[in-house]
Amino acid sequence: MKKNIKKIAEEALAEARVRQKNKKNIKKTKEINGPEGPEPTRYGDWEKKGIVYDF
Repeated sequence: MKKNIKKIAEEALAEARVRQKNKKNIKKTKEINGPEGPEPTRYGDWEKKGIVYDF
């Protein structure tokens, strides 16, 4: 059974609104003893003491 595209898009937007609303209520936990600065795995590698580990 096919749904029309407009109805699917409306459902997706409604789901996105609910997710955004719930996202605001979630508190981020702080990392303890983690690396300083931006997330080190953002480029798919990890740098520690000047040595880069790729995974």
